[in-house]
Amino acid sequence: MADAPHPLRATGRKSVRPSATPRDLMADAVLARAWSAQVITLFPQAFPGVLGQSLTGRALAEGLWQLHLTDLRAHGDGPHRKVDDTPAGGGPGLVLRPDIIAAAIGAAMSLAPPGAPLIYLSPRGRPFDQAMAQELAAGPGVTLICGRFEGVDQRVLDHFRVQEVSLGDFVLSGGEIAAQALIDACVRLIPRVLGNHGSTEEESFSEGLLEHPQYTKPAVWQGRAIPEVLLSGHHAHVAAWRRDMAERLTKERRPDLWRAYCATRGMDPGEDTEL
Repeated sequence: MADAPHPLRATGRKSVRPSATPRDLMADAVLARAWSAQVITLFPQAFPGVLGQSLTGRALAEGLWQLHLTDLRAHGDGPHRKVDDTPAGGGPGLVLRPDIIAAAIGAAMSLAPPGAPLIYLSPRGRPFDQAMAQELAAGPGVTLICGRFEGVDQRVLDHFRVQEVSLGDFVLSGGEIAAQALIDACVRLIPRVLGNHGSTEEESFSEGLLEHPQYTKPAVWQGRAIPEVLLSGHHAHVAAWRRDMAERLTKERRPDLWRAYCATRGMDPGEDTEL
């Protein structure tokens, strides 16, 4: 197997350090105290993708967070940089080899801040939710493994004590889309990214409820008017209406969330809430 090359350079603003020697402009830039995402992938060209747009893209350019990419293929074996092999015991598909993944993990974690969890995006993992996003956003960052084919050799997951995380009960072609979704959910919770950080407090799942309906101008559209209470200027009435609507929508659309919400407040989930 060839020597493991240096991982791909980081995306985002570079820190400036005085030096008596010329600096490699393609070297990785590590921003002190910035939330850091390390991504191991067969498709580094897929990044930053949507993460480079809008609020997350601006925050990336401003150095509020940073993105380091490790090309799994660059750690492959032989002239063709092979990264996979047939499943032990037979069966269809291919499995990512543990030695290849381990080399890529070592390269990615060399750039990771201390305490950043190592996560494998897998449909059999712990469900990703807003509480996990808040927990990860409050930490130093994450290192993500994007799987392909039939997945990753179990031995490397056990060896590195990798956490498996799932975005839902469905299967994707690879972990890249899931990685971008997870990163986006975390980055937007970083202070200064949204500008008005208080807006995250009223979003879906922030208190275990779905978000209330939103409206804007014009006051009447296609014969449908904005609810009068939202135009009243009475902040207490507006807050009460929004809370009521959030509870109604959650009970109607997500009974599982409604039961959990009621359990934390000593409420009866079967109590009538007019829908």
